[in-house]
Amino acid sequence: MKHPDPEELNDGVLDHRGDALPYLSKSAKNMKMGKLLDTPMPKYSGSTPGSYFWTKILYWICRRISAVQFRTRETSGRQSIPLDRGTLCCAWHTNGLLDALEITLNHPKHFVFGARHDLVTRPMLGWWTRKMAVQPVVRKAELLRGGCSEEEANFLNGRSLLTLSSGIANGFGCVLFPEGTSHNNSHMIRFRTGPVRTILAAGALASSLGKELPALIPIGLHFRVREYFRTDVWVEYGEPIQILKSDIPNELIEAVSEGNWSEPPAENVFNLRDRLRLEMEPLTPNVAEWEEHRALHLLGHLSRRIIGDKPKSWKDEVLAAREIREIIVEPKKSIVNDEPKPKLIEHELIKPAISASNILHQNGLDGRDLNSKGNDIRFANITHLPLSLLRTSAFMLLLPIFLLSLGPQVALGRLLGDSTDEGVDARTSYQFLASMFGSLIFWPIASTIIVLIGYFQESNLTNLVGFNWTEVLGSGVLFNSLSIVIFWLICFPVFWLSGKLGSLAWDDYTYLRNFVRRRTMPKADRHNLKGLMKNLTQEIKKM
Repeated sequence: MKHPDPEELNDGVLDHRGDALPYLSKSAKNMKMGKLLDTPMPKYSGSTPGSYFWTKILYWICRRISAVQFRTRETSGRQSIPLDRGTLCCAWHTNGLLDALEITLNHPKHFVFGARHDLVTRPMLGWWTRKMAVQPVVRKAELLRGGCSEEEANFLNGRSLLTLSSGIANGFGCVLFPEGTSHNNSHMIRFRTGPVRTILAAGALASSLGKELPALIPIGLHFRVREYFRTDVWVEYGEPIQILKSDIPNELIEAVSEGNWSEPPAENVFNLRDRLRLEMEPLTPNVAEWEEHRALHLLGHLSRRIIGDKPKSWKDEVLAAREIREIIVEPKKSIVNDEPKPKLIEHELIKPAISASNILHQNGLDGRDLNSKGNDIRFANITHLPLSLLRTSAFMLLLPIFLLSLGPQVALGRLLGDSTDEGVDARTSYQFLASMFGSLIFWPIASTIIVLIGYFQESNLTNLVGFNWTEVLGSGVLFNSLSIVIFWLICFPVFWLSGKLGSLAWDDYTYLRNFVRRRTMPKADRHNLKGLMKNLTQEIKKM
């Protein structure tokens, strides 16, 4: 992969707190103010803020792609989402478009969207976002780097935030990321105030309209390895933070009721921002370095094995690691100056756990590769073998169709994902977009190619299958045309099936690859790992 090093992208531009501003990609630097100001506004009279037809089409496409892109998908906490009022979902932001996608697809309501300005003006993607009435937002990074004037940024952001607030006040969902940018850290970075200002304005507008005050929902987004195809994801909806009447001053209610944007009192904004951060931190890794995160997960695996309760899913693994973190790290009870980076863990367990997890990580393994006692590497689960052979064989039968229909977009997704200048956090975003737009572009072409081959090889196919496929519905031009159209349409679910089987075959390949890695682990690494795991087991039993 050719992803840029975040440290090398630091151009020295700082915000008012002295923090380095996020690096801007070529797309983010290209601000088209005319198009941004002409962005369609959402409507709140129906069940969707944007086009009902195109919203349903996009949701359907996204669900199909998401089912292939992720190996397992889990959701929890949906029952806590209030259905009688608007909600603003907030999560940490490390996986680009996939973060917003997973929150949106698992939420019971349709969303009014705000997004980085270039997502509204890009070719193809911009057409979809405009149909969804996505509102553009100018970040501090664009403003301080001279992408637009302060007056333009204030006007556009004020209009967008007021529009999003109106959508929330009218009962729709919304997702905004308090960090303001996708990043590569193992902890949340400093919060921006935009989401909090938006929810307070939504509360003021709901109050003026006599509607229920909205709720703020902290969310945990858990990706096993965010940049990998067929990784695991768990979307954890936290307990809602209800906006109260006392949070909203009368001046703000009067301003938004007249259609004007007014800044909420700074004290209210900062208090709610800090409360949100305090609720969100336990839903993230919240460690100083990624190696601490891997160590906690290894300890979680080991602690569960000791009590005979081996994690059965990615969600179980995250919760097991969280239990360990809560034992060895003192929980934070308040936020001081919005300080983002946690301190290094000082507990005596962490250093040997880091050493053990590094051995596994360097060999391409993790806690799932331990045996039932957690004291050595496991062998293999051969009960999976019959199913793996069956679905891999089915995929091989459809391989020519897979290569024709999905080969070009797989190559495109790999090329875009591996060469983007936006960092590794944008890799899966480009893969997802290649899947979505590639299907819309390449599948009709592939289906047409198959139909043309069938048409020009009609006599040979008739001899092979024993009937003329163009006369299945009857003879004559009309029935022949209908047969061709139906066959053309049938190709699409076959393409999807070949992609689904391809993703399952990829799972089988990764199982085989990990088995080979376990069998070929260097003897010195395995010896050191066994010693570390023995010591860790003894220490955990004392806790």
